Amino acid sequence: QLQASGGGLVQAGGSLILSCAPSGRTNYVMGWFRQAPGKQREFVSGITWNWGTTRYADSVKGRFTISRDKVKRVTYLQMNNLKAEDTAVYYCAARNGDMSTKTSEYHFWGQGTQVTVSS
Repeated sequence: QLQASGGGLVQAGGSLILSCAPSGRTNYVMGWFRQAPGKQREFVSGITWNWGTTRYADSVKGRFTISRDKVKRVTYLQMNNLKAEDTAVYYCAARNGDMSTKTSEYHFWGQGTQVTVSS
């Protein structure tokens, strides 16, 4: 079962690193999603386990970095220059297949970790 961790309270402009474990298998994609109060869950970033190919939502490009450690089987989301609008519950998820930004195409989900950015 996926376990996300690393959330917390941070001031705007600050940084956090989220972790998701155990992560990854051959041909899997690991994804990070987030859900703010009253909003739908949205794609944040994804990484292919085999090749490390990444994808980002436009709203986080240049600020967030996804990575994976294949030995430790951990997926990370480095979040820099955080903004108030990044406040949400962040979820890690996995799918067996190609990169996808669609929530419905991820088969495995972890519990969320709260990220709160104060302005």
